[in-house]
Amino acid sequence: MLLRAVVSLFRFSVLLLVASTANAQKDSSIPANPGKLIDVGGHKMHLLCTGQGSPTVVVEAGIGDISTDWVLIQTAVSKFTRICTYDRPGYAWSEPGPLPRTYPQINLDLHELLAAAKERGPFVLVGHSFGGPLVRSYTKIYPSEVAGLLLVDTIHEDQRIPIMNKAVLLRGDAKGRAFPAARRAMQPEDPKPQFGPPTTEAVEPPLDKLPLANQKIDQWAVAQPNLRIMAQSELEWSPESLALMAASPQKGSLGARPLIVLTRKDGGYDNSLDVPAAELEQERLALQKKLVELSTNGVQRILPCGHNMHIECPGALADAIHAVVNAVRSNSPISSSN
Repeated sequence: MLLRAVVSLFRFSVLLLVASTANAQKDSSIPANPGKLIDVGGHKMHLLCTGQGSPTVVVEAGIGDISTDWVLIQTAVSKFTRICTYDRPGYAWSEPGPLPRTYPQINLDLHELLAAAKERGPFVLVGHSFGGPLVRSYTKIYPSEVAGLLLVDTIHEDQRIPIMNKAVLLRGDAKGRAFPAARRAMQPEDPKPQFGPPTTEAVEPPLDKLPLANQKIDQWAVAQPNLRIMAQSELEWSPESLALMAASPQKGSLGARPLIVLTRKDGGYDNSLDVPAAELEQERLALQKKLVELSTNGVQRILPCGHNMHIECPGALADAIHAVVNAVRSNSPISSSN
């Protein structure tokens, strides 16, 4: 069984699996993937690209989210440019990749995937939730591959989020560990592909707004044992990168690339936490505004919907992507409105 919960900005996935789910599942029971499985150095990753035009939009999803959760955005954006969604190693159809799942390792996997698929940059990167810091990291490591960015209800490295009735600074869990070098090749101790049956639990809102076929894929994907392994490693190592971001100046770190920061209007805090809701909300809004300063060509849009903007307000999100794409095409300042 999977308990899937959005804890403020990060979507934490906790898989409660019996040992039998580690047994291989027959290929016939695995849903057909809508894209391509591409070898990136000993493990295959799932990539789905649709539409035509430049720049190509690449989506980095949140923890526990899969490519097909973005079907509404993929459909809308493919009408005005090319868009690629993908599944990180261990997610859905993608085989598990090298451990640990540090930001540089995740960035390398995506870099190799796009290169192997012969997708041409520079790209517009869309980072949702956990994907926000990932696209910032990608831009630092591969600056020539990024033309513009969209941060979708993501987190600032100084922001606290509710966990177990406390307001927790995620980077506070950093231990100062050195990152192992990111690598393409798999090692014997890395996880092997495993598949299990889909969960019998109904999808949780707002996923129930997706087409039925996508809901069924989600029920299968979230129950896979490799997702648990990969997501746990992502969560374990994320504080280390957030701490590094906090320790160095970030203002202007994205240069003059067009940037839109999408922020939900209401943080949804209550007074059950150890910090008053009003204080957390004030902090959240201030830090979201600070994210705009990552680029000298950045703006913020505040949307009246929840954390999962790709499902709850896909039209507004697609419009924001269109604005970044147009700014890249015309080499013009980004606009705060449509």
